[in-house]
Amino acid sequence: MTAIVTTEHEAAVSARQRTAVLFVVLASYFMIVLDISIVITGLPDIKESLGFSATGLSWVQNAYTLFFGGLLMLGARLGDLIGRRRVFLSGLTLFTLSSLLIGLAQVPEWMLAGRALQGVGAALLAPSTLALLSTHFPEGAERQRALAYYAATAGVGASLGLVLGGVFADLVTWRLGFFMNVPLGIALLIAAGRCLSETEQRSGTFDLAGAITSILGMGALVYGIVRSATTGWTDPLTLKTVASGALLLMVFILNERFVSQPILPLRLFADRERSGAYIARMLFLGAMVSFFFFTTQFMQGVLGFSPLEAGIGFLPMTIPTFAASVAVPWLTRRLGNTMVLAGALASSTLGMLWLSSANADASFILHVAGPMLLIGLGNGAALGPLTVSGVTRVASEDAGAASGLVNVSHQLGGTLGLSALVVVFASSGSTTLGVRESLADQISAALTGSTVMLAAAFLVTLMMVMRPHRRGPDQS
Repeated sequence: MTAIVTTEHEAAVSARQRTAVLFVVLASYFMIVLDISIVITGLPDIKESLGFSATGLSWVQNAYTLFFGGLLMLGARLGDLIGRRRVFLSGLTLFTLSSLLIGLAQVPEWMLAGRALQGVGAALLAPSTLALLSTHFPEGAERQRALAYYAATAGVGASLGLVLGGVFADLVTWRLGFFMNVPLGIALLIAAGRCLSETEQRSGTFDLAGAITSILGMGALVYGIVRSATTGWTDPLTLKTVASGALLLMVFILNERFVSQPILPLRLFADRERSGAYIARMLFLGAMVSFFFFTTQFMQGVLGFSPLEAGIGFLPMTIPTFAASVAVPWLTRRLGNTMVLAGALASSTLGMLWLSSANADASFILHVAGPMLLIGLGNGAALGPLTVSGVTRVASEDAGAASGLVNVSHQLGGTLGLSALVVVFASSGSTTLGVRESLADQISAALTGSTVMLAAAFLVTLMMVMRPHRRGPDQS
């Protein structure tokens, strides 16, 4: 009898610990995602208060993206070698301190240095958050539920960031979005120190060649793509940087194939479902990041909304995103992970197709809010299943690398997609139309590109993610 009571007590303690871990991980990941989008609606005020040039302003977002995307795999591997709890706390500390630095910024260089440091902190923090969920929650329904909440946090955080960015910029100050990270970060550091268990540290050598080539390759590729948005693809430095990044990444892949302890085990791509999930995630994020970027411009530049009104204008998407994300665990138990994913991508594709038809005479209710409902449902329901498929059947020693790869596909997908569609946007302008009409046509062309990306993600899901389940559960 005593043994039974003890077992029940241990189970209760374990359940409480897992709940605390889930809260800490989700809140930390929410901070990362929120800071990516909260800046967007505050950019005009940041430009005015710090004296940014029109081209320099883009680096408020790009400095963060460059360091975040370039260091993600290194952050994942460090977690495997020295412990994910230790790397998580280090990343959270750096993210919190850099948020304070950004909030206090007085000149552009100060702001950009803070954003770069914040990207480094996020690169340490993001892979550890997903890996810690995988190690604290057992395989099966419980882990799927945790991963669904994790993925939903990305959708809700991105949407809410746009709303809060508009509110802060119009009513208080853009700095508040960064200052609020400081008390939240301190509270999370205290909570994480109490509830997170350290993961097993893997012995072995560090893949130095892989780390260097991945950092330089990803950094060069992201920098070149970001630069192309302002200089175009004919710019010599842009072409050289992208080519150098691609070459370095090829060297990285060759190195990973032959090194004994790779930073990115290529066996992660042996599973058809995981590979399909990475590709679909990149396409999905390319479309969604572009949706946020261009829809914000449409509401302010075509419909004449203020930053606050534009932020509130995203609520028709934010609310369905939250509702769908909450329903994902229930839906996946009844329909299966991949069926929910296919339905989510279909909903997003239809919504984006509808939104891409908006022109200078569009009404908010019919041409923006209506499509947002479908896009929001798809956004809330897609990320959870994509995350689950991205880490499915991963051995414990590869959990950090798999979570890093999920985040890399998430981050680079958004950067690649937006950069490609900015080119579409720029090439669709017209000198015969008025400013509003021309802007509306350019945004419509870019959102048509987003529709194509979502349709491609849907096809990849049908062909790669769903097919293994049709052949049987033991098939990869």
